[in-house]
Amino acid sequence: MNFSSSLELLAFHNVAYTIYAFMIISVIAWFAYNLTREEKAKSIVRIPFYTYIGFLVVMGVGHHIFTYNTIPWVSQDITRHDITPDASYKFEVGKHKWINMPKHVTVQCGQTIEFDVQSRDLVYGFGLFRQDGTLAMQMQVNPGTDVNGILDSNDILWTFNHNGLFDVVSTEYSGPDAYDRETGEDLMKVKKWLTVVGCKEDGGKK
Repeated sequence: MNFSSSLELLAFHNVAYTIYAFMIISVIAWFAYNLTREEKAKSIVRIPFYTYIGFLVVMGVGHHIFTYNTIPWVSQDITRHDITPDASYKFEVGKHKWINMPKHVTVQCGQTIEFDVQSRDLVYGFGLFRQDGTLAMQMQVNPGTDVNGILDSNDILWTFNHNGLFDVVSTEYSGPDAYDRETGEDLMKVKKWLTVVGCKEDGGKK
């Protein structure tokens, strides 16, 4: 089992948690049913009940234990010290404006890209959104400097496995100046900033 995008991951968890929720609801229904019974429940009835509760606990914990490493960006982040990115883009943000950001970035399918964003003043976010408005990735961009006065880095590695156009949006609220006071337009949004090419229709390299 492996997920090449956040959409695939969310679809899987949507099914898994829906099944899990119905299983938990069944426990409540079971308990309510026994409360309405005139006869007192015999002790032997408790054995399958608590076994079922234990099963739900094991299922809930096991779901995360056995799937965490199938999420590409999790294992990638853990072993990032051994990964050399195919390209790195470093820029800054300050006064609600992106500074020294490339005008446009094109990424080949399967490439691992490092984004390194430094904040000069406030807490911002760096997020890539698909054209349908769904979030592909994001990180928080915190301000600060080291002992030498150099801006602290906020970086993330990301591997792109699906073609598409991505907008850049600050995913953290940084005050009203990030928006047009008359129209409410997000002034920090950069439309179609990143393009991924060279993937098959269902993802992965051609």
